[in-house]
Amino acid sequence: MAKPRTRRRRVVTGYDGSDHSLQALEWAMDEAELRRLPLTVVHAWQWPYGEAGEIGEDAGDRGRAAAGRVLRHGADCARACSTIVEVATDLYEGPAARRLVELSTDAELVVIGFRGRNFPARSMIGSTASAVAVHARAPVLITRGTGPIPVPLHPGPVVLGLKDTTADEVLEFAFEEAALRRLRLLVMHAGHPRHLTAWGVAMAPLPDIDDSARVCREWVDERLAGWQEKYPKVTVEVRLSTTAPKEALLDASAEATLLVAGAGRSALLSGHLGLVTRSLVRHASGPVAVVPPPRDPPGPAGP
Repeated sequence: MAKPRTRRRRVVTGYDGSDHSLQALEWAMDEAELRRLPLTVVHAWQWPYGEAGEIGEDAGDRGRAAAGRVLRHGADCARACSTIVEVATDLYEGPAARRLVELSTDAELVVIGFRGRNFPARSMIGSTASAVAVHARAPVLITRGTGPIPVPLHPGPVVLGLKDTTADEVLEFAFEEAALRRLRLLVMHAGHPRHLTAWGVAMAPLPDIDDSARVCREWVDERLAGWQEKYPKVTVEVRLSTTAPKEALLDASAEATLLVAGAGRSALLSGHLGLVTRSLVRHASGPVAVVPPPRDPPGPAGP
């Protein structure tokens, strides 16, 4: 049995007063209430700030004061609209990504707003969200849209993309999120079973499709067994697909309340998200949670 994950101490959200950050704040409030954790609202500022860009000896002071007012507005909203016992504020002079990564060390979750699809491709997820998703020590949840979070009559599932290299931390986050929100968990496994080789010049006999699906399902069931035992109230649906993982998960995101993906070992080695996770963060229809890879030597698989 793997070593239990140490409970983190707070939910952290970045807030800049924009409609996108308001939605991130609302999601962070939900997470803090569901997890019974304090909330830290963060606002980073750099001179020149807002209308305080004019030169002058006191321009920096005016910028800090204006940034403080933005931060207080976010914290006041959280206190007035939630039952969170403790709402802390963090005013930081410098890049927002740097501060959010620093605070992620002691965070259960970091929540950031997504700027939307109308921005150029290079800024699709925003430099802040991209940097935090790569370097954070806690899961990073990237929300989409502006204004209040829609509350559908029949909310969609938490969707998890499962592959051979998916870390236990990713499964744990997905199961816990489904349990907290009382939603079913849709586990997507795309591609062919591991034992099937790619077609070459001298092709092997055509594999039996039913047998391939059976092998896939047996592997998925084995991987999920311990987690289903730990979270018996979570209804799990497994969906196998022979399409590319990226396309399968993007299609599933249309019905999802939350899409969960791992950052991959490449986030540690190269400082970039894996190709599939990067595409999900940029193009998914709804919120995406990126769970960082374990930084300690891995223990036995399973809960």
